Amino acid sequence: MTTLQTTFDPHARRVPPLGGFNLTVLGIELKRMLRNRRTIIFTLILPAALLLSFGGQKGWQDPAGSGNVAAYILVSMGLYGAALTAAACGSMVALERSLGWSRQLRLTPLNPVVYILIKALVALVMGGLAILAVNATGKLQGKAEMPTHVWVLSAVVTLFCTLTFAALGVFVGYVVPGENAMQILGPGLALLSFLGGVFIPLDQYSDAVRHIAYWTPMYGVSEVARSPLTHELPWYALVNAIGWFALFVAGAAWRMSKDTARV
Repeated sequence: MTTLQTTFDPHARRVPPLGGFNLTVLGIELKRMLRNRRTIIFTLILPAALLLSFGGQKGWQDPAGSGNVAAYILVSMGLYGAALTAAACGSMVALERSLGWSRQLRLTPLNPVVYILIKALVALVMGGLAILAVNATGKLQGKAEMPTHVWVLSAVVTLFCTLTFAALGVFVGYVVPGENAMQILGPGLALLSFLGGVFIPLDQYSDAVRHIAYWTPMYGVSEVARSPLTHELPWYALVNAIGWFALFVAGAAWRMSKDTARV
């Protein structure tokens, strides 16, 4: 009687192309976010409501760059809404960790870099919806005035600026357990927006507060997002935006590599 022996070659396992990235996984992530009522409020309702809450205040028609003050505020509100939405998408990893889903993914051939890329793409889509909601509200409101190409370019630049906060959301999601992530990110981003000149221009602050604001994450991206309108982008604002983006991405990658336990 002969005995059939087989050997297992660990290198024979086929690695999926593109590190496991596929449109099915991306579609599932998007559907999951769109079914979340809290996300819809952050994405579509809150940013538009903030824009409307400012109303047609005195000075809205004053010139600002290629447009007026209303356009300046519209771009700022779009950035805040998209940043909040992108951070919420990124912070979903906290809930996934609490449910053990991240540990399940580590057993699959899905590359960690691809996992972060999928999160970034979802954040971009959701952030784009927030920007679209703000711009549509501003258009219907009829107060904002700027050339069409500036309007489009501002929206596109703002969209890419939100990647910074998607990375921040992922980083916080790996540091803070469960749903506590957004309880920290929500008030934190609001405070950073006030301090970084999103809600209130920095020239309205004292010199001491203004010099602190130059180091905050919101300052650089807000200047970048509004640069197509204002035609002004200080070099230190660009360094600020790139520096914080690199820091949050590095932090998210570091925490993900250290994540081995179920929270």
